[in-house]
Amino acid sequence: MIFIVVKFPVKPEYADRWGEITAEFTEATLAEPGNKFFEWSRSYKNPNEWVVVEGFEDDAAGDHVNSPHFKKMQEEFPQYLSATPKIISRQIDGDGWDEMGELAVN
Repeated sequence: MIFIVVKFPVKPEYADRWGEITAEFTEATLAEPGNKFFEWSRSYKNPNEWVVVEGFEDDAAGDHVNSPHFKKMQEEFPQYLSATPKIISRQIDGDGWDEMGELAVN
């Protein structure tokens, strides 16, 4: 699986609307073959930073970055950002989320 985490530094005037701004891109990504998850969260420390956690089947990540909605994102998102996003992208063993061993709910 390809596991990706990207931090988006959003300009303060757009931070509260980031979910709305990214909705079309998010829905298109979730509909891609090979997408396992694509989830946004807002940073606890910095309310102007949004983080997306993504999972793709190995070959699907390449299709994602070549998709029409990804190219549209590349053109439109920079106007909303205060800096270039930071990314971690790794091939990992596994096929999705596992249960946390250190904390169990009965």
